[in-house]
Amino acid sequence: MPSALPDGDPAPHDGSLPESALAGLGERPLGVYVHVPFCAVRCGYCDFNTYTAAELGSAPGASQASYANAAVAEVRLARRVLGEPPPASTVFVGGGTPTLLATDQLAAVLDAVRSELGLVDDAEVTTEANPDSVSPESLAALRAAGFTRVSFGMQSAVPSVLATLDRTHDPARVPRAVGWAREAGFEQVSLDLIYGTPGETPDDWRRSLEAALACGPDHVSAYALIVEDGTAMARRVRRGELPPPDDDDLADKYLLADGLLGAGGLAWYELSNWARDDAARCRHNELYWTGADWWGVGPGAHSHVGGTRWWNLRHPAAYAERLAAGRSPAAAREVLDAETRRVERVLLELRLSSGLDVAVLGDAGSAQVPALAEEGLVSLRGDRLVLTRPGRLLADAVVRRLLP
Repeated sequence: MPSALPDGDPAPHDGSLPESALAGLGERPLGVYVHVPFCAVRCGYCDFNTYTAAELGSAPGASQASYANAAVAEVRLARRVLGEPPPASTVFVGGGTPTLLATDQLAAVLDAVRSELGLVDDAEVTTEANPDSVSPESLAALRAAGFTRVSFGMQSAVPSVLATLDRTHDPARVPRAVGWAREAGFEQVSLDLIYGTPGETPDDWRRSLEAALACGPDHVSAYALIVEDGTAMARRVRRGELPPPDDDDLADKYLLADGLLGAGGLAWYELSNWARDDAARCRHNELYWTGADWWGVGPGAHSHVGGTRWWNLRHPAAYAERLAAGRSPAAAREVLDAETRRVERVLLELRLSSGLDVAVLGDAGSAQVPALAEEGLVSLRGDRLVLTRPGRLLADAVVRRLLP
């Protein structure tokens, strides 16, 4: 169960990680996630821990200008807690819009990771970016600082769909941004898409997929729109201003994406992700899906080391205040028991094209496999259980049957 970390109680960052968590450190890859919680505009569908300048006001420690100092302080804290960790194999800077920060600030955080934790020689270092938040100069500076991969939030190529999502960039900016990233020498370029936006037609979605492929990306992520409670879009749906996403429409659009992306040379390797080849897969996300270790830096960021999971205070000012006082920014933690870890492994690894070791299912879950295979939802490849194409559409239902 999660345990709160009130003032005066030891937090996991203060050296109280269980011995079981630290015992296997180095046996699994280590990643670093850096959450940058700033956005120029709040998108109506987004429920991430992000803030505009107007929402933050003048709260001490909450400005974009001071963020890097707080993030560097947490990286140093990570080194003290982990002792002699393995060098990080991946760094992923997400948000929010990381590229709202000055490039020297992003470089400073990456330099801290490099000096405090270390990076493997072929480390994957990713930043997310909006197409309208970069320039040829900023991308060149990020590449020079050591970033190897950039993921652009394209979402759609159709202006009316972008407007419904409250996205502000011009679709024509996307191919230019991809071109700038190539000129800067980025090893991998990824595009993020969203399907199922209210009012989006099948032709709209096809147009977005074709526009994405025309950019020649190494990787594409395509996510079904989820109307999250508490968002502006949820309020509009509740008032009847927008229709809710339709499951049949989402399924049709997923199949269209899988067909077009596959024909365009990108193979699926996770339910919502397609890559040009193995080298183009997002290695950082693969850490999450396979239960490896990662340290999450930033307000609201989550971390996981050896079966212990914790998460930081959400507000940037409270986060910065804790670190300025030499204290952990953690809000709560939980130690995962063996059954919870098994369930999470089923939930996550079954999403992968490499599938799940059937031994993880146990007797009750394994008994469901023959029926699922006969229904055409799963297949066995040696000792690995893999979702078929129809099974990918019903992944949640398959998991429920495998975890009776």
